[in-house]
Order: sequence, then C-alpha cells, then structure tokens
Amino acid sequence: MADPDLNALALQLIPLEAAQAFADGDERLTLTLLARTRDTQRAGSAEWAVLERLVGLVLIHVLREVEGTFALERADAILDSLEQARPTLGLLEARLDRPRLG
Repeated sequence: MADPDLNALALQLIPLEAAQAFADGDERLTLTLLARTRDTQRAGSAEWAVLERLVGLVLIHVLREVEGTFALERADAILDSLEQARPTLGLLEARLDRPRLG
C-alpha cells in the first residue's frame, strides 16, 4: 500500500487488539475484530474496503481461500474504482508499531 493517506487511514481503522491477535497467532479473534470494525463502516467506502480486504487476506492465511478470494474481489473493486492501493497483511504488523493513533 503505497498511498500515504490510505496507509494512515488503514492504520487508524485497524483495532490494536486485532493486530495483536494476529501476531499471537489467533486468526479467529483477528477475523472477528476486523469484521466487527468493518461492519461499522459505510458499505462501499474506502474504509469498508480496506477492512474487507484485510478480512479476506486473513481468511486466505487460514486456508479459507474461497471466502477470502470473494472478500478480496469485493474490496479490490471498490479500491480500484477509488484509485486506491490495496492493503496487505503487513498493515497488521505496522499497526503494532504504532499503538497510539489519533
């Protein structure tokens, strides 16, 4: 994700607890927290798409490829239409590096 504005937005959106759960190997909790946060966002927004993409990547990480691929397709269509970069799982690690955000 090269866009600094979207990167900053994504880091603010990701719950610290979700990033910590992923680092601890608790992908189920990570999915739950990301999905709950995603569901508070307006569907079709950049915020929603960032979180949906992260959900998809975590699903693929735990070998739930079909569900994960569908999530990526939904998110990527929105991000592409907004001409935004596609976030990676590296954002979860980056979120741990910046625990206190605005």
